[in-house]
Amino acid sequence: MKFGIFDHIDDAGVPLGQLYADRLRIAEAYDRHGFYGYHVAEHHSTPLGAAASPSLIMAALAYRTKKLRFGPLVYLLPFYHPLRLIEEVCMLDQMSGGRLQLGVGRGVSMYETQAYGLDFTKTQAMYHEAFQVLLKGLTSDELSFSGEFYKFDKVPMILRPVQKPHPALWYGVTLPSNSAWPAENHVNIVALGLRDNTAAIIKAYRETRARHGHDPEGTLIGVSRHVVAAETDDAALAIARRAYPKWRESFRWLFKRHGAEPRVIGIYPPTFDELAALGNGIAGSPATVRRFVADEIAANNCNYFVPHMMFGDYPVEQALRSIELFATQVMPEYAG
Repeated sequence: MKFGIFDHIDDAGVPLGQLYADRLRIAEAYDRHGFYGYHVAEHHSTPLGAAASPSLIMAALAYRTKKLRFGPLVYLLPFYHPLRLIEEVCMLDQMSGGRLQLGVGRGVSMYETQAYGLDFTKTQAMYHEAFQVLLKGLTSDELSFSGEFYKFDKVPMILRPVQKPHPALWYGVTLPSNSAWPAENHVNIVALGLRDNTAAIIKAYRETRARHGHDPEGTLIGVSRHVVAAETDDAALAIARRAYPKWRESFRWLFKRHGAEPRVIGIYPPTFDELAALGNGIAGSPATVRRFVADEIAANNCNYFVPHMMFGDYPVEQALRSIELFATQVMPEYAG
């Protein structure tokens, strides 16, 4: 069992420079306490994501951490020129000594896509083509490719990643029907949604791997939940009740601007108490959080738990204490 972190790096109500400095300080705590990976979302034109260029925050992480793996969850491939992204991936993997985790995806928000002048109806095809280019560029001395969106003719690939054939791949999955491709291609996943949905995703993922004769434990199969730990249940709930509405406001902001709601808003109700009642988060003492994690593992059969431990206007000192309690009183339960 491994533990990682998922983070939107969303608006905390502080100046941006402070937000970035605080997140780097938090990442040092993840590194110090033995978390496996730190996964950062990419969003644009919304307070949900201030790490609009994940590579920049990861360049800082490469030198502020020693063992912590990190990466985007996910790079929005249609938003990048493939050659530029290949070079950035190589640089980050070299700068970190081979710790980059390469999350890839299309991007789920049509409003963010439109802001970049992209046609949302074409970005799925763009994503699949860009993914082929990305892997080919990371594993070849020369890049040649001819597709609908991208064309390259014997472009020298001078930069190389540390990890061979390429950094570990990651994908976020919200529907069981989308689990086949990552299962077949040895791509690690983080399942999102309520427990019945994440359990169905992971079941389908494992069944696909078994059908193809793949090692069932050959990839990391994660689930993400909002988690707050404090000395007592009441103290943890007080923190969560304050921080969560700010995060949810950022989650809805861009959609509300267009008179809409996110497709998955139902799994993120208005209050943290309602979120906890759905099983989509927990705030409590270490003992309470331990029970929640145990139930999550039993229900999902996951081997990677990826809590969302910094969100909204969560005070940094309280977040650092939450991380320490989780690392010292929850994670050791699953050591080895």
